[in-house]
Amino acid sequence: MTVFLRGAPVSSRFLAIGAFFLSTVLGFSAHADTFVARFASPTLDRWNYPFNPTPGTRIVASTFGNEAGGTMFDNRDGQFIVGFNTGAVIPSGLGSANYTINECIVQITYANDFVVAYDPTVDPFTAFLPLTDLEYADDSDEGQPIELYGVGFRNGFSLASWTEYSPFGAGSPLDPSVRNAFALGANAKGAFVDVSNSVRERWTPQPFAVGMIDTLKAGSLIPINSTMRFALDVSQPAVQQYLRTAADAGALRLSVTSLTKVVQQGGSFPTFYCRENPLVTATGLGAATLLFTVSTPSCIPADLNCDGSVNAQDLATLLSVWGQPGSADLNGDGAVGAQDLAILLSAWG
Repeated sequence: MTVFLRGAPVSSRFLAIGAFFLSTVLGFSAHADTFVARFASPTLDRWNYPFNPTPGTRIVASTFGNEAGGTMFDNRDGQFIVGFNTGAVIPSGLGSANYTINECIVQITYANDFVVAYDPTVDPFTAFLPLTDLEYADDSDEGQPIELYGVGFRNGFSLASWTEYSPFGAGSPLDPSVRNAFALGANAKGAFVDVSNSVRERWTPQPFAVGMIDTLKAGSLIPINSTMRFALDVSQPAVQQYLRTAADAGALRLSVTSLTKVVQQGGSFPTFYCRENPLVTATGLGAATLLFTVSTPSCIPADLNCDGSVNAQDLATLLSVWGQPGSADLNGDGAVGAQDLAILLSAWG
């Protein structure tokens, strides 16, 4: 079964309505084969920059690098985090191995006009070294790409505890590798690492996706309100793993980054709409969007963790969400209650 749910769950009321709609459509098949989640706006977004005085409430966010050879700041200095809470649409808590990610597409919208050139290809780290570096190699095309990665956490923060209002980092904001939430990618061995300083570390990470604008030719200046599309490469094992973990947690966080060349206190760099932008709130257009298609194993509704049997783990899950909507609402009445408990116990074993 395929379920389509449109909208942007930006409030608890909307989440409850969405979950009720989902359980009603699915009836007694809470663990359907395929779920298609469409979000017209993120649950959160954050200009992840050390000198952002209003984290979580910006109207625009920009991405850029630091000065070539500079010792201060991360190489990917200005980052833009977008987050979507997917648990009301895609059942969470099944174990990451029980998800297959079929498609994940994110779109963001430019908020500045003819400032940067469109580059749809990954540039090697050597293009961002100082001109005096023996490995420096001039980039053969105009502009620098906008790249999408996951989000990692440090300094005691986690996916569950970090919010768009959390402090930027620990220590001096001038130092590299201090931000609490950072762009996460995979190294050559497949291990997840912070890719924010790949130039200093002298390697070229493979992004989850590179931003594309189908209506523009490479090298063209990008007009305002252009939509940039990121089709995440779900064939990459690291991308598949990251997205499976996100689906299991019910929360997807992604980092928009670039190494756009700047100088201290200056430069031309891309800027994107945040969900709080007055144009976005007035028109409903321009915020980051998500299309997320996920498959799960088919199993009976009472088998909440889809492990092949109805047992104490499923009972514990049901009791932990008593009175709430979600996949444990086995009779589809909008809240977990006595009837759902009776259904689960009747399927025990």
